[in-house]
Amino acid sequence: MMKRTFDVSPWHIVTTKLNPDDKRLQESMTSLANGNLGMRGFFEEGYSGDTLPGIYIGGVWFPDKTKVGWWKNGYPKYFGKVINAINFIKVGIKINGEVVDLAKDKVSDFNLDLDMQQAVLERAFTVEKGGAKVQISFERFVSAATKELVVQGIILKNVGSKEAKVEFSSSVDADVQNEDANYDEKFWDVLKVAKTDNEAEVIAETKPNDFGTPQFTVGALSTVVTDWNSESADQTDVSATNHFSGTLAAGEQTIIQKRTVVVSSRDFPKQADLEARLTQLNKEISATSYSDLFNAHKAVWANRWNVSDVKIAGDDEAQQGIRFNLFQLFSTYYGEDSRLNIGPKGFTGEKYGGATYWDTEAFAVPVYLGVTDPNVTKNLLKYRYQQIDGAFHNAKEQGLKGALYPMVTFDGIESHNEWEITFEEIHRNGDIAYAIYNYTNYTGDKSYVQHEGAKVLTEISRFWADRVHFSERNGKYMIHGVTGPDEYENNVDNNWYTNILAQWTLKYTLEILPEVAPEVAKDLNVTDAEKKQWQDIVDRMYLPEDKKLGIFVQHDGFLDKDIKPVSSLPKDQLPLNQNWSWDKILRSPYIKQADVLQGIWDFIDDFTPEQKKANFDFYEPLTVHESSLSASIHAILAADLHYEEKATELYERTARLDLDNYNNDTVDGLHITAMTGGWLAIVQGFAGMRVRNGELHYAPFLPKKWQSYQFRQLFRGRLIEVTVDQSGTKLDLLDGDPITVDLDGKKEELK
Repeated sequence: MMKRTFDVSPWHIVTTKLNPDDKRLQESMTSLANGNLGMRGFFEEGYSGDTLPGIYIGGVWFPDKTKVGWWKNGYPKYFGKVINAINFIKVGIKINGEVVDLAKDKVSDFNLDLDMQQAVLERAFTVEKGGAKVQISFERFVSAATKELVVQGIILKNVGSKEAKVEFSSSVDADVQNEDANYDEKFWDVLKVAKTDNEAEVIAETKPNDFGTPQFTVGALSTVVTDWNSESADQTDVSATNHFSGTLAAGEQTIIQKRTVVVSSRDFPKQADLEARLTQLNKEISATSYSDLFNAHKAVWANRWNVSDVKIAGDDEAQQGIRFNLFQLFSTYYGEDSRLNIGPKGFTGEKYGGATYWDTEAFAVPVYLGVTDPNVTKNLLKYRYQQIDGAFHNAKEQGLKGALYPMVTFDGIESHNEWEITFEEIHRNGDIAYAIYNYTNYTGDKSYVQHEGAKVLTEISRFWADRVHFSERNGKYMIHGVTGPDEYENNVDNNWYTNILAQWTLKYTLEILPEVAPEVAKDLNVTDAEKKQWQDIVDRMYLPEDKKLGIFVQHDGFLDKDIKPVSSLPKDQLPLNQNWSWDKILRSPYIKQADVLQGIWDFIDDFTPEQKKANFDFYEPLTVHESSLSASIHAILAADLHYEEKATELYERTARLDLDNYNNDTVDGLHITAMTGGWLAIVQGFAGMRVRNGELHYAPFLPKKWQSYQFRQLFRGRLIEVTVDQSGTKLDLLDGDPITVDLDGKKEELK
């Protein structure tokens, strides 16, 4: 069931409606970030109604104790929680002594506008207070040019006939908490509070913990720029506030700026150095005009859009969807810091926890390969290499050799608190291995796979070799007790996707090992006996298949279920996860997201058209798409099978998943890793982009609803523009050396 709360506009997420029932939904969708920090689109002046304020700092987290009624060996001792940081955007406004509060005030001319092209959030309304009528406009951007900077602009204009006495306050406040905290627990100890007439500073440290994980220190220093007089500055144990006031005659306006710099111990471990950096940054920012700060920010986004923008003619809903996808994806991560990754909610909410899931490798890597410098993707790969010690720990906790990468993590240690995920969803190891192949295959750069990547592949292979068992009865290697990508099935045996990834990882590692340098091979120390065992597993891995149906079976016993399509269910029972018991879901044949089809997408050229068709026709009708990651994979496969209307339908779902709140779960944050779906559906789906033996291939079609679409793609030092319209496909080389590509089976040289 869709719920649309914003108007359709190609470059804007905009509405003129202030609906308290949709407040959280609007906050999620107007989130801003710059990869280092970000925030939900909550109202900085305060809102006494239902709201979910949230400001988050990349890499700053807290190990919240795992609470269960039972305990199993190897169970994670803590849950890595994304914590709400110091509220440094907080302001207060009084007009003629009355507090402005949109939860209580009647306002007119309301407008909320996220400008995706310039990455700025604007809000305006007119309110009457104490006989005065004032128009208030807010502007906010999280600088893409200076990672520590957030800038707010507030314009107050008297649009009435009576004088308006306005009081304005600006605060930095560490009295914050998470909505999902246990027993209203708070996570910050304040180390310093300071203020001057126009500055407020708070430095806070995460509370001590019993798990040996780092504590983090965050400092925020705000400066107010205004012509108004400073009335006072005060502080408490946890906050500092500056107070200003002025009088607006009829028709008069004033502009107030709030500039905040935020620094963490991730960059400056010592408090003295952190404070010095805050002071230095504040000095530099104070000497720079608002327009220069904004123009520097805007220029970064202009460069990003120049490479990545997808233009769609004839369908503004589709156009808005893909731009929203890319905007939120790039706001979350653009590869500047290899210590960071792509959290499932990014900087838009506190749900899930963890800095990364397997989503990054499976869904985000192919997008970043296509629209950013290769180093951006390489940093995602390095993130896993840097955390290999944690992966060793995770495998050891399960009594296994090698490396088991976590399902959810900040530091490489598994910190997810659901047993069926922690213990069982081990396909993630194969997804991480596949990302190394994906990078190497796309870029042609073998430097990573022959060095750091070889280490990751080898240790994952050692894990798989220990995790499989040999069935004497069947003469096959098997993997029991797993959960595949379809999380509506738990503790199953021989999940086809898990098994084929394990088989493929061992095979790929064996192919790579002869290519590594002698010093790397010495460090890896893969014995001949290991290689022999790995090859035997490759040769004799069990992959469940039903030849009569022509399908790969999702797992043992799946075909014994009561197989009925989703279309047979009453609509009021969907989504299942909000209407059915978990027991009923587990016994049903309904699939949360692509599982077998995920594997067919990974290895799409390895299967015949008949195999792809049989599996898609069987599994897609059973899929409820209640994972945000589901629709894009199905869209690509539908396009590959020339199910063009189905592909378009699924594109619309993935591109507008949060904009239209398809799964009724956007109130607590966006599905950031699912923001990859729109690009994947268009480029790999509609345009049929593949890389085969180092050569780009395209096989485009134009959706019936569209007049044309155009995208740009980076590939091995070239920037290629692809335009598809009713007359056909046009390829242009915008930058780089000449290249030969395959278009609909014909070679075409681009110069």
